[in-house]
Amino acid sequence: MKILVTGANGFIGSFVIEEAQKRGYETYAAMRSSSDKSNLKGLTPHFIDLPYANKDKLISYLSEWKKSYGKWDYIVHTMGVTKCKKKEDFETVNYLYTRNFIEALLETEMTPQHFIYLSSLSAFGEGDSIHFTEIKPNDTPNPNTYYGKSKLKAEQFIQTLRGTLPYTILRPTGVYGPKEKDYLVMLKTLQKYLNPGIDVGIQYITFIYVKDLVDVIFKALENGAKGKAYFVADGDVWTSDEYAKLAQKLLGIKHVVTLKFPAPIVKGIAFIFDKVGGCLGTTPTLNLDKYYILTARNWKCDIEPLQKDLGFNAKYNLEQGLKESIEWYKKEGWLD
Repeated sequence: MKILVTGANGFIGSFVIEEAQKRGYETYAAMRSSSDKSNLKGLTPHFIDLPYANKDKLISYLSEWKKSYGKWDYIVHTMGVTKCKKKEDFETVNYLYTRNFIEALLETEMTPQHFIYLSSLSAFGEGDSIHFTEIKPNDTPNPNTYYGKSKLKAEQFIQTLRGTLPYTILRPTGVYGPKEKDYLVMLKTLQKYLNPGIDVGIQYITFIYVKDLVDVIFKALENGAKGKAYFVADGDVWTSDEYAKLAQKLLGIKHVVTLKFPAPIVKGIAFIFDKVGGCLGTTPTLNLDKYYILTARNWKCDIEPLQKDLGFNAKYNLEQGLKESIEWYKKEGWLD
């Protein structure tokens, strides 16, 4: 069986590659030839460079590939961006490139047996922050970030192909684990005995360890029904304060200084950083997209359909996954 993983050198993509090789798949990694391959250290997939930006070139490339090597049985599309120098790049990469790729697959009759699209809980936006009920699959999506809107647009395109493209859409909540860099920032800050945050009241957050997410991906590929979409989380709910205390404990830090900054001030700073970053062509660590994510108060989501349809039960709770991640970060020198 042949599997293609797009965005293969990314945090999640690299774990999908690793698992595919463990399962004995003939594994293909789609990524730019100039991209950093450090996340794939020790892995031996076949590398290809797909011209997502140009649909005609994609069609030509896939046509020639089909003649020489045939179709891929499975495709896991993890390719996408979470940070951009220009806001319009979110839609270009996460939506347009995805559409180009899928349309090229269909037009060259390279449609796989199963296509997994890795979306995000951000495609729905945060849940009810008054009663704090779970986000349900039938809720109306209301993303408030450029990233979330671009993911939703890609989802909506894919869903128009029901019956034509054998797809499953996965919407993971916060994905963490070895190689991940955003949660690493907080761990590094805690090691400096600081716990900064934004004063928005109680926040309910959810997680999925990367290895559990990969388990979901392969359950969906090999046994899942087509034409469905699922929220993906480990089933537990934490407050942001509980998460910080757990991380502090696992890092072996007894005391930190907790700082809570007023939301309007942080939003104003994010707005300024966005404008300056736009002028300089840089992506600031704090921007409005990041502000909206950091101030969201409810990321609870309904995973009962995932458990029922795919028989999924997380192997890692947050403490187990975070402990393993911290050990990896320290071993690799990413943490002191």
